[in-house]
Amino acid sequence: MKKEIKIIHDDEEIVAVNKPSGMMVHPDGFDTGPFLTDWIIENFPEIENVGEPVTTRTGSEVKRPGIVHRLDKDTSGLILVAKTDMSFHYLKSLFKNKQIDKTYHAFVYGSFKKDKGRIDRPIGKSSKNFRLWSAQRGAKGKLRNAITEYEVLGRYEDVSFLQIHPLTGRTHQIRVHMKAVNTPVVCDPLYAPKRDPLLGFKRTALHASKINFKNMNGKELFIRAPFPEDFKNAFDILGIGDFDLGTDVRNKA
Repeated sequence: MKKEIKIIHDDEEIVAVNKPSGMMVHPDGFDTGPFLTDWIIENFPEIENVGEPVTTRTGSEVKRPGIVHRLDKDTSGLILVAKTDMSFHYLKSLFKNKQIDKTYHAFVYGSFKKDKGRIDRPIGKSSKNFRLWSAQRGAKGKLRNAITEYEVLGRYEDVSFLQIHPLTGRTHQIRVHMKAVNTPVVCDPLYAPKRDPLLGFKRTALHASKINFKNMNGKELFIRAPFPEDFKNAFDILGIGDFDLGTDVRNKA
């Protein structure tokens, strides 16, 4: 396993890891890896048969040991992995009932007039490209409700730094909603392919930074994933300095 994966939290029921960008959570029948699921089986072999398999687009069935949610390949950050069947079904119910609070951070192109906002736009398939989703006029197929809340933590010449809370869990939701309001995520190859990469990013500038939920014993868990080096590099370029996941970044004129 070439990419380093850091364990953020580990107990009898759940392990939380900080997934690096460039890694898929599980095989899709096309990508050659590396995959987070391979690392899970290698490091936690007892989890191999926990959870439910998935059928890929090529028709093959692959195991997803303990996986109850996912991140896009380029998105870095927190992934929860269930270690037992009981915790798998428990976490699955939390996600289904929106009882897990997820926080992301992202650099996006452009700016926002208001410091806080909510994007409430249903998401369907793009009419122009089958690989894309859309929250704009012309989206086709079944439209699914999608809500994203955001807070502007920093405004700069060409970009804004956001803290984002997706209240629903649609595929590509944050990326699609940011494009819909004309502030796509920096260096997003699908939703901002013609924009110049900024701040040294070579991948979609999106990080799953925080997850809060109650575990099976009713204890509140607050799990944080430190920012990767490319985010820290962007902070240095913008003169933000150290960023504490428990605090906000002051706006910079």
